[in-house]
Amino acid sequence: MLLLRIVLFLIGVSLVWRVLLSIIQTFVLPRGVPDRITRVSFLAMRRLFDLRVKKMSAYADRDRVMALYSPVTLIVLEGVWLLLVLGAYVLMYWSIGVGSWKTAFHDSGSSLFTLGFAQPGGQLGTALAFSEAGLGLLIAALLIAYLPAMYTAWSRRETSVALLEVRAGSPPSALEMIVRFNRLERLGRLDELWPRWEEWFVDLEESHTSLAPLAFFRSHQPNRSWVTSAGTILDAAALVSSTLDVPRNPDRELCLRAGYLALREVAAFFRIQFDPDPNPTDSISITRDDFDYVYDQMEKEGVPLKPDRDKAWHQFAGWRVNYDTVLLALADLTMAPEAPWSTDRLPGHEHIKVKLRRG
Repeated sequence: MLLLRIVLFLIGVSLVWRVLLSIIQTFVLPRGVPDRITRVSFLAMRRLFDLRVKKMSAYADRDRVMALYSPVTLIVLEGVWLLLVLGAYVLMYWSIGVGSWKTAFHDSGSSLFTLGFAQPGGQLGTALAFSEAGLGLLIAALLIAYLPAMYTAWSRRETSVALLEVRAGSPPSALEMIVRFNRLERLGRLDELWPRWEEWFVDLEESHTSLAPLAFFRSHQPNRSWVTSAGTILDAAALVSSTLDVPRNPDRELCLRAGYLALREVAAFFRIQFDPDPNPTDSISITRDDFDYVYDQMEKEGVPLKPDRDKAWHQFAGWRVNYDTVLLALADLTMAPEAPWSTDRLPGHEHIKVKLRRG
């Protein structure tokens, strides 16, 4: 019996340490380190939410439900931690001889939730009660402190996403953005966007790995998404670099590199498989017909284009191959809204032909 009590006490200690490690990796550590408890909690809740939304035909309805996914799962995750701590201390209280399992459960619950109706006897029991009460308060305090950081990062992300609708339409389109700037005779002003979006991508990489649930926080409008916005900017930069007859701009290429590196880092955190060193000639989800359609539309609008269409296509594909896989995978993971050259490339979705607006 003594051996059993020692083993159960050590199991309880190990379980408490595992919960502490999960809390540190999720809330405290300023880098993206996947945690098994957090991952399992989010996967389990995602299956429940998927069962709810798969019967909904309207995207706005699915978006409204999925907007609750990450916030609800964070609350559930806190409950999971509390239950694990409760169970761990039940094992430890019983191991030190407080009485029956029922008494151990009462002692653990009273200490964890600081209710004070049960007080374990002895110095070891008192020490366990104090440590459990402190751990319960720590879990609640860290979640409270975590949420403002989440919403601050969300606000930074969404400001740029909202501004993109003014420039690229809704759903956002690289073609729409280029044509709109050309109509305003401000095509050269596109170069002002690249440094700002390079910073946006760097911030995205940091925040969406160290604050992983942020990836599932949705925009306040159903037709907006950080994933489709990222795809629009990257496609616009790739089209301007490969197809438009404009001077080369290093800021544009730096934005492209920052963008596909950021998407890769986020994808790697969520264990999405991709080729880190793709060949420029590898296949992509954009077809030559898709590219020709966009080329023709820009030509009709008087956008200055490079005359060698074949060379432009190969250069565009050489840029797109760097982010094509991860862009589509993240769009699927986050259940992003329909947008050309991103979510419309997923299986079961119809390809969107962008209709240019005159307004």
